[in-house]
Amino acid sequence: MTFRTLILGACSTLALAWSAQAETLTIATVNNGDMIRMQKLADDFTSKNPDIQLNWVTLEENVLRERVTTDIATKGGQYDVMTIGTYEVPIWAKQNWLLPLDNLGADYDVDDLLPAIRGGISMDGKLYAAPFYGESSMVMYRTDLMEKAGLKMPDAPTWEFIGEAARKMTDRAAGINGICLRGKAGWGENMAFLTAMSNSFGARWFDEEWKPQFDQPEWKNTLDTYVKLMNDAGPQGASSNGFNENLALFQQGKCGMWIDATVAASFVSNPKDSTVADKVGYALAPDNGLGKRGNWLWAWNLAVPAGTQKAEAAQKFIAWATGKSYAELVASKEGWANVPPGTRTSLYANPEYQKAAPFAKMTLDSINAADPTKPTVKPVPYVGVQFVAIPEFQGLGTTVGQLFSAALAGQMSVDDALKQAQDAATAAMKEGGYIQ
Repeated sequence: MTFRTLILGACSTLALAWSAQAETLTIATVNNGDMIRMQKLADDFTSKNPDIQLNWVTLEENVLRERVTTDIATKGGQYDVMTIGTYEVPIWAKQNWLLPLDNLGADYDVDDLLPAIRGGISMDGKLYAAPFYGESSMVMYRTDLMEKAGLKMPDAPTWEFIGEAARKMTDRAAGINGICLRGKAGWGENMAFLTAMSNSFGARWFDEEWKPQFDQPEWKNTLDTYVKLMNDAGPQGASSNGFNENLALFQQGKCGMWIDATVAASFVSNPKDSTVADKVGYALAPDNGLGKRGNWLWAWNLAVPAGTQKAEAAQKFIAWATGKSYAELVASKEGWANVPPGTRTSLYANPEYQKAAPFAKMTLDSINAADPTKPTVKPVPYVGVQFVAIPEFQGLGTTVGQLFSAALAGQMSVDDALKQAQDAATAAMKEGGYIQ
């Protein structure tokens, strides 16, 4: 046996030993642009933590929600880190399904998290998830098409103005839709948009006694306005379009306006990805003069399920992905405009970010304007702007989303969709013991 063979054998033995000792974290995440970027930059984490390997499970939004909900409710233990939303965190924390994040490190600076975002993912003063990015929603629009239509976008538009502008900006022959809005069914897809929109129309999911409200005129006005607007000025097949589909349409120059997550701003204004990057303006989500705008409040967060055996490694990863140093890493690789937004006060105080991100102030103003404790014009017994923070909402919201998507596709009338939504909500509230 040669010396070289001995060395190679020793190296192989060490490699096997290291591989046996290394922990593998399985991370379930959503296929949004910021998360895809996180995976590309994850070598930074593994180089600093060679005893931890990462196994990514990347899923479309609706599929992710279904998989992680099933896994955590059945204690399946498939994942060590889960990407979950502001809706799930308080409900799952109460069920003891999540571990508190009390080991993120001395330099994590929890107090730097934006109060509106931190409040939605904490319980009894403890953080149960860490925000990867936070968002509200706003209007993103083509400044050139708005000018061509002879209009000027106000900083705080009304739905009436949005309707007028969308119809004037539509040019079917040129393949330009005046407006792109979510139509894909799902409680976090079309119902996120429509629930936020309905708040500005004076609608609500339930009254103070938990009685469903889809039989009230405010919901009919909301859905009528949405369906008519999309028929007049929206893209073909809009009932299949969620966040990612509309993002692609806007980047390709096929939307005059898009009302959606503030996090999209960095993607529509990035010349690497967007053909209209230098022609994008921003405005607050629309209102109807009733005191509420159609904007939501959300964060995609990283959390540790109670069933994991790798809690220490999981919190190390979460501290890396949601800490200040990750923002600096993204800035060094992709520029400050592409740093995950909406989570830290320090980001919005950073002059480099303010200079690079023309949407920064509108994003922060939109986040601060959303109040999950008073989301509607009339009083409600629930918390949540674009969702109702009760366990039943996930299934019910998706059912209602399917009905409203069918109405948009012309498969049923608005009146039929609302009647069936009322029936489904009433049955769910009775089954849950909220009403008799």
